[in-house]
This record gives sequence, C-alpha cells and structure tokens, in this order.
Amino acid sequence: QVQLVESGGGLVQAGGSLRLSCAASGRTGSLYAMGWFRHAPGNERELVAAISRSLARTYYADSVKGRFTISRDNAKNTMYLQMNSLRSEATAVYYCAAPPPDTYVSFAPPRNSKEYNYWGQGTQVTVSS
Repeated sequence: QVQLVESGGGLVQAGGSLRLSCAASGRTGSLYAMGWFRHAPGNERELVAAISRSLARTYYADSVKGRFTISRDNAKNTMYLQMNSLRSEATAVYYCAAPPPDTYVSFAPPRNSKEYNYWGQGTQVTVSS
C-alpha cells in the first residue's frame, strides 16, 4: 500500500509562486511514476505534470509548460510541484497520485487518471486576480 499526503497549498496573488509537496509512505521504493492532478469546480480533473522515478521522463500539460516544474527526491520519498507565474485559472484542488507499485518501471508516466490507484487528500490552491 501507498499513502500520499500533499501540503503547500494556499492563497496567492496572480503572478506569484507556490511549491506543493507530496510525501509518500508505504511501498515507496516501488513507486516509479507519480503525478500531480488538479480539479477545479465545473471542470474535469486534469493531469498537470507527471514524473518517472529516474527523473528522466516528465510530462506537463500545455497550460503549465514553462511555468511549473515537477521534481522528486527519492531519498526523501517526496514529490514537488513548483508553480510560478500563477494565473487565476490555476485555482483548484491539487492532488498527488501514483499508479500501483512496480508499474511503469521503464515507461513514461501515464496520463490517464484511471491508471493512478493512489491519491492524496488534496490541497487547495487559490490564485486571486
């Protein structure tokens, strides 16, 4: 089993920055792919960014490319999402998620939320304009 806990959300003005953290526990040594999703009211849940364990493969939604950076520290079992130049449309609940352990070992992280079995409780990000 895997447990995920997000932190770092909050209220920020447009143009500001936030860094989200996701602390993983349990079978963390077998977690190869991880991702950040967000869900805003009235919108579908969307994948914001994803990363492989080796850090060699990352994915970013077009809407955040160049402004958001995903990273992970495997020694600390923690994944991060650095969000810069925030816009009001970034307001959402952000979730950390992971597919089952020992999957996507040699592949790019999945983009479909159905491939992610483990989810954190979410952290609210609110960007004021």
